Amino acid sequence: MAARSPTGDDDTTGADSAVFGIATVDEHLRDADVSFPATGDAVVAALGDPEIKVGPTGHRIALSAAVEATDRSEFDTRRAFLDALYDEFERERTQTDGIMDWLRSLFS
Repeated sequence: MAARSPTGDDDTTGADSAVFGIATVDEHLRDADVSFPATGDAVVAALGDPEIKVGPTGHRIALSAAVEATDRSEFDTRRAFLDALYDEFERERTQTDGIMDWLRSLFS
C-alpha cells in the first residue's frame, strides 16, 4: 500500500499537483464549519461535495461517492473520517492511475 499523502502545511507553493486524497479533504475541512461526530452526508453537504483528486495523474471522484464507498454513515472524529476515506482513495488510485492515465495527464 502506498504511503498516505502529506497533510502538513510545510510548503504549498506550486505543490498543488502533489496534493490529493485525504490531504485535499483535510484542506476542505479546515475551511468548513464541520464538527464531529457527524454523518457522512452532513460533511459532504458542508463541503459542497467537491471533486477530489485521488492521485498524481489528476483522476477525480466526488467526495459523496468516496464517502458512500466507505459503507459508514457516521464518523466520530475528523481522523476517523479521513482514515475511512483513505482506503477508498487508495483503491480508486490503484485502479485508475495506470500508464494510460499518466499519458493523458501529460496532455491535459
